[in-house]
Amino acid sequence: MRRLLLTTPVAAAALLLTACGTTEPAATGTKESAGAITLTDASGTEVELDGPAKKVVGTEWNVVETLVSLGVEPAGVADVKGYRAWNTAVPLTNEPKDIGTRGEPSMDTIASLKPDLIVATSDLQPNALKQLRKVAPVLTVTSADASDQIGQMLENVDLIAEATGTTEQAATLKKDFDAKLAAGKKTLAGADLDGAQIAFADGYVTSNQVSVRPYTSGSLIGAVNERLGLKNAWKTEGDKAYGLAATDVEGLTDLGEDVRFAYIGSDDDPNSDPFGNQLAKNSVWKSLPFVKAGEVHRLPDGIWMFGGPGSMGAYTDAVVEALTK
Repeated sequence: MRRLLLTTPVAAAALLLTACGTTEPAATGTKESAGAITLTDASGTEVELDGPAKKVVGTEWNVVETLVSLGVEPAGVADVKGYRAWNTAVPLTNEPKDIGTRGEPSMDTIASLKPDLIVATSDLQPNALKQLRKVAPVLTVTSADASDQIGQMLENVDLIAEATGTTEQAATLKKDFDAKLAAGKKTLAGADLDGAQIAFADGYVTSNQVSVRPYTSGSLIGAVNERLGLKNAWKTEGDKAYGLAATDVEGLTDLGEDVRFAYIGSDDDPNSDPFGNQLAKNSVWKSLPFVKAGEVHRLPDGIWMFGGPGSMGAYTDAVVEALTK
């Protein structure tokens, strides 16, 4: 299940609304004394820890990915099966307890784990956050910020690293990510693809109707594409948190000529690839210039489009390979 397709398929407009979260950048700070750690999280709440958190629960896949990338094996993860299906770029290295859905984590299950820290996002309902704070310290990070997705992603990495005593690992993670982007940009430029237009989207089928979700320049993948020297072909604006928009197959006709189209689906979800399945015989789809030119690229499964540096590094490798082969 993808970001914002939380538990059941819903209409495209509802999905877009669900995507919206806090849009203000987190004001973060940290101070340490005698082993104790005090952090100010994205909600402006002071989070006090006796020391670096070791037994950590993650309520969203992006924070779970960050924990794993920093070498912290989460004790509890929301929708473990879904994470394993949609994020193989940064796989779980342990067998965490499933704490329920990302939208409605089980308070009782989390309490039974007796965590040192719960890492949540601004997408979680305030009432849920309030209940979680009765269980253990809660560190809230901003889910997404369309004004600076990469900056927000890295800010979240730093904040979680401070809470878990993994700042050295965070520095390496960020350095490797920058190197990955630089190498990808160089490869694309060498293939005369600097400034090439790309339209990334995902699609889904609800009641036999195909919906398309454009990832505009305000999306995380859109930001990565631009760092790679690619130009976002979508003309529509996305929401202020995730940079996502909504359209249908007819809306794809606005993309124009000389566009490369890329997407990610999942073999575990038959409704996640309408471009390769339901639209295969659709006359509008078949008439699109990028379809005629063979410039439709399904990237490998398991790259979480809303993840951290690990997922975005995997995306970089995948899109560079797809466009240059």
